[in-house]
Amino acid sequence: MTTPAEPTPPTDQQVRRRELASFLRSRRERISPEQTGIPVAGRRRTPGLRREEVAQLAGVGVTWYTWLEQARDINVSEQVLAAIAGTLRLDSSERVHLYTLAGHPEPAMDRDCKAIPPAVLVMLTHLEPIPAAVVNARFDLLAYNRTYERMVGGLAHLPFEDRNWLLLVFTSPRWRAATLDWEDAAARLVGRFRAGMAAHGAEPRWKSLVKRMRQESPDFERLWDQHDVRAPENFTKRYLHPEVGLLTLDYTQLWLGERSEIKLITHTPVDEDTWAKVRVLQETVDQ
Repeated sequence: MTTPAEPTPPTDQQVRRRELASFLRSRRERISPEQTGIPVAGRRRTPGLRREEVAQLAGVGVTWYTWLEQARDINVSEQVLAAIAGTLRLDSSERVHLYTLAGHPEPAMDRDCKAIPPAVLVMLTHLEPIPAAVVNARFDLLAYNRTYERMVGGLAHLPFEDRNWLLLVFTSPRWRAATLDWEDAAARLVGRFRAGMAAHGAEPRWKSLVKRMRQESPDFERLWDQHDVRAPENFTKRYLHPEVGLLTLDYTQLWLGERSEIKLITHTPVDEDTWAKVRVLQETVDQ
């Protein structure tokens, strides 16, 4: 009598692919079309977003994304993972989980966040009421104090991937209205970013940000096509807050190490009127 052969247990890679498929479905189903700006007509059988909607928003093929949710054996690039993570509004822990299941190292932005020394986070708090933040070479906002959040507004409600100076300056109506001398500020920012591309031009995260910016902002595309570069510089900036009014601030950059591309930036008031206003912002936060 022949004994039936036992089924072959799934490999670790197969287990991860199945878990990745389930994770993507669960994250997709929790986001409503309204959150992404997709118009809804009539009743929908699918909770949350449809597969084709996620694919469209992330800029990937529908068939390819469907295979991903079916646990097919396909390769996923870091650039695609970043686009999917942004579309599904994953937080930092969820992004790391997504990359791990897909067989990729931890996202660069998360590594940068972990590279911030605890002492710098303490400094951010004790710099109050001076608005201060920590950014990397790609201008991702990695950390910030409460007065900075109160000054620019709305960071806590943004997806992790969207907390980026370049994206906010060119696509956020609030940031554009608040940034006086906007054209000069935008040209300076694009010039610094293009200078940074010399060392990071082959990295998917940098290329995907450029692609997204060219698609979403004609002003960025115009400045980007000029190929101007700018060196790091400290300067005085004017910021129009919707509640406290005009803030005049000295913008200062402090790198965290000899070879570090992560820096602490501060916005120090240049006059007593601005000092009084940032204290109001701090007090508003503390209430």
